[in-house]
Amino acid sequence: MPEYDTSRTSRRAVLLAAGSAGAALLGAACAGPGGTRGAAGQPSASASASAPRPTGGASSPSCVLTTEAGAGPYYLDLDRVRSDITEGRDGVPFRLDLTVVRVSAGCRPLRAAAVDVWQADASGTYSTGGAAFLRGTQVTDDAGRCVFRTIVPGWYAGLAPHIHFKVRPDTRTETTSQLFFPEDLLLEVYARRPYDRRAAPRHPNGRDSRYNASGAAMTLAPAPDGNGYRAAYTVGIA
Repeated sequence: MPEYDTSRTSRRAVLLAAGSAGAALLGAACAGPGGTRGAAGQPSASASASAPRPTGGASSPSCVLTTEAGAGPYYLDLDRVRSDITEGRDGVPFRLDLTVVRVSAGCRPLRAAAVDVWQADASGTYSTGGAAFLRGTQVTDDAGRCVFRTIVPGWYAGLAPHIHFKVRPDTRTETTSQLFFPEDLLLEVYARRPYDRRAAPRHPNGRDSRYNASGAAMTLAPAPDGNGYRAAYTVGIA
């Protein structure tokens, strides 16, 4: 799968090109790569990295819309098209595989959609001003997929640790939400450097009303990956 690592590539140019050609809806289904959670937040069965495929022989498997959430105060439209967003920030490595599907089109993968992600670093700090660490954009491939290489986010402000994302299928519409982490994994990570420079909350997720409202549908299912973790998620948009 191609990865767009140059900050000179324009997300808007890609979207305009896709719009003029008509965004193709390719692939067969809504089940994301294995070790993943689908649009309803339910783990899938296998660990294959192949393109999405139907489950149970159904030609149009069911899926649901991703729970939307606000972008928060730290969103910046930097238009940095790249897969690795760490910019040298220290932390436990984390690979996030996203698959974007169009629910109204039988959960078919959506090609050429721009996906923005942004998050806090290990100390719970977001990049602001001229900084751009832990922010980036990818454009989905023919299977509706894109990959971000980042770190497990730190905690801050009484909120459940999360990764924000925004999907832009064209220049006129967008879907914004956030992904959470299992609390036991967070506590294990926060006992490691550099997270252990601060005493982590006993219950990083339980303090957040947003997590209590939508966490079941938006919590990742990370698996070990080298010295870090990886997870995948299927984002269902209207």
